[in-house]
Amino acid sequence: MTELIVALDLPTLEATCAILDRLEGLPLIYKVGLEAYCGYGPAILAELEKRNASCFLDLKLNDIPRTVAAAMRALVAPRIRIIDVHALGGNEMMLAAVEAAEERARELGIDPPEVFAVTVLTSIAEEDLRELGLSGGPGENAIRLAALARDARCSGVICSPREVRDLKSFFGTEFKTLTPGVRPPEAAHGDQKRVMSPREARDAGSDYIVVGRPILEAADPRAAATAILAEIVPA
Repeated sequence: MTELIVALDLPTLEATCAILDRLEGLPLIYKVGLEAYCGYGPAILAELEKRNASCFLDLKLNDIPRTVAAAMRALVAPRIRIIDVHALGGNEMMLAAVEAAEERARELGIDPPEVFAVTVLTSIAEEDLRELGLSGGPGENAIRLAALARDARCSGVICSPREVRDLKSFFGTEFKTLTPGVRPPEAAHGDQKRVMSPREARDAGSDYIVVGRPILEAADPRAAATAILAEIVPA
């Protein structure tokens, strides 16, 4: 089943709480990314905890293995469902993150969060990869990095919905995919370059889809979220 993650990419705690009020009771996971975490991280995590809301910490950890493991231990908490790292940090770093998450969860007596690895950002196109000195297209690079993530025991990868079918074909349906770059057909793409609609992403096999501005900026955010949920529920 595909689950909907709402990206809380908002500049203030007040604006975020207003959105949470509008979306109360819907079956959602909330993404706390760098903007929210750096601006008011402890406050928004406490707010989500108070509301018994599930959270995806989208911090894209990428450092030496010891530092990433220490950060992961500090982040594990009861309502944190997903934490991500950068696959480009390498196998040793990703494995250290997974092991630290499992160890800290055992100490707390909770289920460990799923650790996902970022492959190729959905804002990056093939020409951008060439500028970075990487050979091949986004799909080829996503598969290469996903193989490292799988070997490091990550739960899955973060990728464009356009890469999901190939990834599932290579690694099986148990290896999960979390896909930003999802936009309702009528929504602007913004800085996302490799996009699909919610239904297309579901049909491709995305386990989680991330939607931000089409919900946050809608005249009725609850109606917008409800419409997307209806799209991803199997007929």
